[in-house]
Amino acid sequence: PVVPQLIIPIKTALNTRDPEIVCTTLKIMQALVLSGDMIGEALVPYYRQILPVFNIFKNKNFNVGDGIDYSQRKRQCLGDLIEETLQLFETHGGEDAFINIKYMIPVYESCRLS
Repeated sequence: PVVPQLIIPIKTALNTRDPEIVCTTLKIMQALVLSGDMIGEALVPYYRQILPVFNIFKNKNFNVGDGIDYSQRKRQCLGDLIEETLQLFETHGGEDAFINIKYMIPVYESCRLS
């Protein structure tokens, strides 16, 4: 049960609201969820501590029109990273994951087909 010990550092990093730090933290959380079978489910009880910052940055996408957004290649677009992370949380978080995500982020739409 290492996951509870990681929540405070993750929450602290997200609460800096520094886009670069938040991006790095999101990538770390994605790697964490994918690193073991039950880790996604172990994170579900901590969504209320982690997800409020996601809500702030969820729509932080760049509208460059017909230009090229190089942050996509570097995976630094906050809105896209948050969406990816939420989808991983839902996919690996068990049956209660979607309900908990939806409670914290009302605009989130499931990545699973019903």
